Amino acid sequence: MMTSVPSKIFLDVRETVIETLGLSILPSALDQDSPLLGEIPELDSMGVVLLLTALEARFGLTLSDDEIDSEWFRTLGTLTEAIEVRLP
Repeated sequence: MMTSVPSKIFLDVRETVIETLGLSILPSALDQDSPLLGEIPELDSMGVVLLLTALEARFGLTLSDDEIDSEWFRTLGTLTEAIEVRLP
């Protein structure tokens, strides 16, 4: 059985989440299906703002308030997808 290799974007998003929120976990503890909003106490309203700012800086994006959706933060995979589709 073949195991899928995480994309570079996923790895960068995961690293940004861990660093920005100051999580004391190993990166391997978070995968595509890891729940974010409602499961990680550090991801409160201020955490979301800090994380969005960090993701914008890391990926060279400008996210408008109109396009940001709480669904992005359901899992690490949904957050990665939200970033991937906005990359040039």
